[in-house]
Amino acid sequence: MIAPLKGFGLANSREISMTAVNSASNQHHSAGGLPAFFKARVLVVGDVMLDQYWYGKAERISAEAPVPVVSFSGNEDRPGGAANVALNVAALGAATTLAGITGDDEAGRTLATRLAAANVLCHFCSSQQAPTITKLRIISQRQQLLRVDSEKPFSAKDVDNLQAPVLAALAAADVLVLSDYGKGTLSNVQTLISAARARRLPVVVDPKGLDFSRYHGATVMTPNLSEFEAVVGHCASEQELISKGQQLRTQLDMQALLITRGEHGMTLLQAGQQAFHLPAQALEVFDVTGAGDTVVAVLAAALAAGESLESGTVLANLAAGLVVAKLGTAAISGPELRRAINQHNGRGRGIMTAEQLVLAVQDARAQGEKIVFTNGCFDIIHAGHVGYLTQARTLGHRLVVAINNDDSVKRLKGAGRPINPVDRRMAVLAGLSAVDWVVSFADDTPETLLKLIRPEVLVKGGDYRLDQVVGGEFVQSYGGEVRVLEFLDNCSTSAIVEKVRTSG
Repeated sequence: MIAPLKGFGLANSREISMTAVNSASNQHHSAGGLPAFFKARVLVVGDVMLDQYWYGKAERISAEAPVPVVSFSGNEDRPGGAANVALNVAALGAATTLAGITGDDEAGRTLATRLAAANVLCHFCSSQQAPTITKLRIISQRQQLLRVDSEKPFSAKDVDNLQAPVLAALAAADVLVLSDYGKGTLSNVQTLISAARARRLPVVVDPKGLDFSRYHGATVMTPNLSEFEAVVGHCASEQELISKGQQLRTQLDMQALLITRGEHGMTLLQAGQQAFHLPAQALEVFDVTGAGDTVVAVLAAALAAGESLESGTVLANLAAGLVVAKLGTAAISGPELRRAINQHNGRGRGIMTAEQLVLAVQDARAQGEKIVFTNGCFDIIHAGHVGYLTQARTLGHRLVVAINNDDSVKRLKGAGRPINPVDRRMAVLAGLSAVDWVVSFADDTPETLLKLIRPEVLVKGGDYRLDQVVGGEFVQSYGGEVRVLEFLDNCSTSAIVEKVRTSG
């Protein structure tokens, strides 16, 4: 297992550095930082489906109705649902077995053929009453225009017929994945969980619906935030999310709960341990279809390869950042994940909420790290910003950059500002190598944040005097240091904006 290292985000949480991941993984193999996926054996059971894509150009509106007319140019079939989970596991190089229900139809045969080509061993029970579940998406210019679903409920006999091959396959598995899309394949889910527990196999569940009690006794469950809050209620703060999550985990007798939170990353809750938070990876989001499948697949494959829940979560987070940049259901290959590992510095960097930041700072400080804080509008990032942020980072171990939100910038700079909205400004800053954490604030000054964080060093860029730095007196009151760094090229955003206006 990988030893816990320094802070990823929540109080007393542990960061798994990718150096540690690489070191531990290479004890098993030499594939450049990946876990020993080639030794892993994963059994996936759940709702299998065929995702169909029809492509074409939409350049006019129909005369018959106010809908676009798509000029068909091609089509593609991809495994979806539990089949996509299995495809993702197989793409990592793990031995993969898939069990599910299909119809006695062409879609079912297509699904089996696609999966066999990807080295997935399939145990499909053919239903005589229901067709293979299909989702047809019509796409133009990388945008979905329409989705058409084809499905009917499976019979109790269909579900019963699946049980024998699943129980037999458990004998050759290291991990059981239950991929529930609410279509009925997992109506006997407790039987499967009990069988896996009897064999001491980890059970990873991707849940569906409002009754999480049906997954009682699984090892780890991976709801997204909306699914989680639909069951426990809205969480107004980080601590409320952690408290409700731990309570749910205890009620369900689970070792862990992994909550995927979109742009706010992932939070792993375990028994007897502090929360473990990872910021989302800063990649362009094209399509979230199948992203949850990728998270479950990578986590399960990592567990089957002997990794800890934490290191598996790190890998799943990296893979999720890759898959949302692709169109439609897609699998992340071992080489892709290895490149992501090599590019990732493992320091838990990224965009955070104020609450996440406070807890991240507490954890970093507990490890003896020195916090540097700076703030500004950062409306148009220029060379002066980059230079002074680089200098600021050398004054400590972690650099926090707090930026005014859009309303705050407008109050300070006037109408027409900001030029760039807060999400874009934060994304640019988060991409700078000198910056560890980026947070926004709604007030005119960052004094509230300063009082929460109490940085060792407060830095301001520009031609301020020390006594003009907002919050400087407060920082000095507890022994902190205040520094003013000049912009290296002596330029400013306001000057750039004015030059553009006058030259136009």
